[in-house]
Order: sequence, then structure tokens, then C-alpha cells
Amino acid sequence: MENVGVKDNYMLIQRIKSIGCFIVCVILALVCLVPLWIMICNATHDKAHLLINPINFIPGGDFMTNYHNISEGESAQFQGFSVWTGYLNSLIIAGGSTILTVFFSALTAYGLTVYNFKVRDTAYTIILAVMMIPVQVTSTGFVQFMVGTLGLANSFIPLIVPAIAAPAIVFYMRQYMKSSFPLDIVEAARIDGCGEFRTFISIAIPMCKPAIAVQSIFAFVANWNNYYTQNMIILSDQKRYTMPIMVQCVLGQDKHPDGGAQYAAVALSIIPIVAIYLCLSKFIVGGVALGGVKE
Repeated sequence: MENVGVKDNYMLIQRIKSIGCFIVCVILALVCLVPLWIMICNATHDKAHLLINPINFIPGGDFMTNYHNISEGESAQFQGFSVWTGYLNSLIIAGGSTILTVFFSALTAYGLTVYNFKVRDTAYTIILAVMMIPVQVTSTGFVQFMVGTLGLANSFIPLIVPAIAAPAIVFYMRQYMKSSFPLDIVEAARIDGCGEFRTFISIAIPMCKPAIAVQSIFAFVANWNNYYTQNMIILSDQKRYTMPIMVQCVLGQDKHPDGGAQYAAVALSIIPIVAIYLCLSKFIVGGVALGGVKE
């Protein structure tokens, strides 16, 4: 009877912990989703309604009017706003940067994990040290080199190619490989005559899909929202404006601001981010090591 009582108490404690964890998760989900929902609802109400009710939980029917008022009409927020141009430019930058960032970071992490060379720990320490340097510290020299020396103003190249250097992603990928990537499978591939680069492409990348998916989401969002660097490189050519620059031009309207149009511009800017997350999120929790170790 005493053992039954102890077991019942243990089950009760576990149930209370589960309920507590569930409540915390619900609160965190609401903290993340409620502001997003309010923004979407506000984007469907006109300027007059938002002046009276700045926070709305029920959608309205004025989204197309707000969309029209972003770039047209007497109270146009920014006449150069073009959602398709912004999408195209931002997708080129964010997509290219994400591919380069994740691929070369995974390749670097693979080298630091699989190969045992003398300066491996030193190289990893240097990578971590670079991660501590804020981008603002190097921005002046970066702009002078890209714009002044190379003449790449209003070019996407300075916004894509330097993304290869991503120490934070290298750190995460290395930690994932050290915990979830069996080195025996690399030895098995070498015995079968597989080249080093092919081993990375055919074995390491499929086995690291969860980490690659997570870092792809983070890298895409970071490069999509990277207004700071984009604003330094893209100076005057409106045809090269990205969504963050266009949205900032809309939000910077101070003569006759239109809250509905501003909310609509921000809502339009997050659609690709949500789409990318929905496409890649299934890999976050569903990845397991693909393949087996040759005995």
C-alpha cells in the first residue's frame, strides 16, 4: 500500500509539472503570436479607425485601400514603393546569402569536426573571437572598401558574398556535428572509395538536415531584415531597394502619416519570412541520422 501511495504522489507531481510546462508554452505562444495578429488586423483597418482604436483583434475590410495608399493618392507614404520589386531584390539577397552562409558554415564545421590537425582548436578560437566583433565596428571600413575601392554601390554583391563568413552558424553547426554526427560513417565512406567532398555532400548534409534547416531560417530572416547593411550599400537606385528599405521609407513618413498603409507595408514584408518558416519547420524536429555505420 505504501508503494502505491508513493507511485500516486509521483504521478501527481509529474502531472503538475506537465500542466505547468503546458501553461508556460501557451503563454510564450501568445506572446509571439498576439502582436503578429494585431499587426495583421491593423493592416485591414483604415487610418480613421486606427486613430480611434489603435489595437484591433478583429480584421477589417480596408487592406486594399491601405495598399493603394502606400504609394498612390494624395497621402502616399512612399511613391517608390513596389512590393514585387522589393520581394525580388530581398529574395535575391536573402536567398543567395542564406545558401552561401549555410553551405560554407556547414563545410567549415565539418572540417573542424572530422579532421584532426594541429591548429584546429586555434582556428575555432579565432572563429569564436570574430563572432564577438559587432558589425558596427567594421561598417566604416566595409563601406569604404566596397563602395570607394571596388565601386559596388547599389550592387547586391557586397550584401551576398560576405555572408560566407558566419561564425555564429559555424559554432552551431560544429556543436550539432560533435553531438549527432558519427565519425565512423566517414571512415566507412573512405573505405568504400568516396571522396572527401562527396562525403560531405552525400552524407554529412543529409544527416545534418535539422541543423541546416534551423540555421537556414535564422540566416534568411537575418538577411531579409538586414536594413543596416543594405542601407549603407544601396544608396540611390530605387529599383534596387529591398523590402526593409522600402518599409523604412514608408514608416519614415512624417508629413501625413497613414497608420493603415504603414501596417499594410509591414504585413506585406513578413509574408516571405512566414512562408520560408512553414517550408523548413518540418525539418527542425523530424531529422534523424540518415544511413548507417558499416560494420
